[in-house]
Amino acid sequence: MATGTIQLLDHHQIDQKINRIAYQIYESNYKEKEIVLAGIAPRGIIVAKMLSERLAAISTIKIHILNIDIDETDPAKSKVSESNLEKTINNKVVILVDDVLNTGRTLTYGLGYFLNYSCKKIQTAILVDRNHKKFPIAADFVGLSLATTLQEHVNVKFNKKENVAYLS
Repeated sequence: MATGTIQLLDHHQIDQKINRIAYQIYESNYKEKEIVLAGIAPRGIIVAKMLSERLAAISTIKIHILNIDIDETDPAKSKVSESNLEKTINNKVVILVDDVLNTGRTLTYGLGYFLNYSCKKIQTAILVDRNHKKFPIAADFVGLSLATTLQEHVNVKFNKKENVAYLS
């Protein structure tokens, strides 16, 4: 760990947060036959896959995962990993997933993909919410909410040995 870096969540704590978010998603959508988890690459897709595994263990809801790759310098060049997006999301609950919510800009770009379709409902799931909103977007499901300074950064690292979240 680098100097001036504080560990916010260890592997076990991230696991607990993912489990709690999965139960909240299930409680909010228990009548659904299928939901779509749209993970924002690169780390949001990892969180979406973790949530998918937990949801599969606690419910019979079919989970479809979308990978959203956002080019923040030119959002029009961003891509979704689905050729038939309309069939995948129409009349379904879509949950936009990312690791850290800072200003809301990335989630706003991600939300833009779904505005031209007839989604039943769009929700958001975030592992860490920093509460520095510049865009009118809120997280429906949050693992950890904390107040940070604008100079501080939250980094979530996922690897085979351990998952951790740091504040630096």
